[in-house]
Amino acid sequence: MPDVGSAENAHETFRRAVEALHGPSVRPEIAVREIPAPQRLAPHAAAVSAEVTVQGEEIAWGRLIVLYDPEGTRDWPGPFRVVCQVNSELESEIATDPLLGPVAWSWLTDALDAHGAAHHTLSGTVTRATTEGFGTKSGEGATTEVEMRASWTPESEQLSAHVNAWLALLASASGLPPLDVADIARQRSRS
Repeated sequence: MPDVGSAENAHETFRRAVEALHGPSVRPEIAVREIPAPQRLAPHAAAVSAEVTVQGEEIAWGRLIVLYDPEGTRDWPGPFRVVCQVNSELESEIATDPLLGPVAWSWLTDALDAHGAAHHTLSGTVTRATTEGFGTKSGEGATTEVEMRASWTPESEQLSAHVNAWLALLASASGLPPLDVADIARQRSRS
């Protein structure tokens, strides 16, 4: 395995690592596309975004950024850092639950564990935001959104498990059933 901290093979190491962004196994509800990566965070960066659409309505979105600094000049411990964001609308009963933060954070930690995404130095935030309409928008009702931002250092340059964990986090935040579980509500609506 190449030395992931070596500047001599930085471009090749980074290229191999971000190949994971281009071939994730995606659920039919999730569309992934490449987006411009932030240029000032690291010498090498790549990014993708994803939208979750159910019955023609976008219910969640997210982005995943892979940063690579073979010289180790950044503040993170290791040459790679994975940064993710997930935003999802919530049902009103869930939005007021005082355990929303810890539960949402567990979606991420469970996804990392379930996909074998070995990592360390995990950090992040869970934010709940409620939007209320007034004036001509008063009839639209209140909506609540959860936003998760997190970053971690992968223990190797093999990033497929990290990409799949992010997609699983997006599915959990969207309320999608696991792929191996039948969605009874959808089956009923087709009958």
